[in-house]
Amino acid sequence: MSDVLVVDCVGKAYGERKVLTAASLHCAGGAITALLGRNGAGKSTLLEIAAGWIAADYGLIQFKGERYPRPRLHELATRGVFYLPDHDLLSNAFTIRRHLEIVQRRFGAGSIDDVASITGIANRLDQRPRELSGGELRRAELAVALLRAPECLLADEPYRGIAPHDAETLSHTFRRLASAGCAVVVTGHEVPTLLDAADHIVWCTAGTTYDLGTPADACAEWRFQREYLGSP
Repeated sequence: MSDVLVVDCVGKAYGERKVLTAASLHCAGGAITALLGRNGAGKSTLLEIAAGWIAADYGLIQFKGERYPRPRLHELATRGVFYLPDHDLLSNAFTIRRHLEIVQRRFGAGSIDDVASITGIANRLDQRPRELSGGELRRAELAVALLRAPECLLADEPYRGIAPHDAETLSHTFRRLASAGCAVVVTGHEVPTLLDAADHIVWCTAGTTYDLGTPADACAEWRFQREYLGSP
């Protein structure tokens, strides 16, 4: 598997507070990478930099072999990056169906009925985002991602506050995207769910990142066990 998106040795500070000092993220096509770390470790910041949502102070961002000195969200999105932030993605001005129709018309990919069936929102298409539960809303956002057919999906805290059934649907959808060759990156604190869903683990701590390999490799790493998992 080759890297679709590479974020290498990036740094980001807000005033005197250094969030990232030398963080890297290699996103391989066909794989799900879980980015783990404590609150405030810089996971969301790293994902925002990878998506072009915010600019790094320094470092390299490369997508599909092309370097971006100052990447922007719209240009990376046009080339195949889909960023799912930890806040609401969809507007309450439109129904879920209308959101999907807009994406389908713009990109001409996929079937609305198919993605609605896969994500279990077929009976919610004519509702607006505010009428959905948190889990339903996440599934609707993933339906949009499926319809877009991205080459890289960056999902920040997608499992937060949702029911186990919704979490299972999300994991299956991430796996479906990865099986189609998409590079999927997911952050969160739901450790058992993320370890079960992921192919690869990256640990974000103290302003940098550690590539820990498979979930089994990560769980065998003594420092990760002690400082993040809380094992003795």
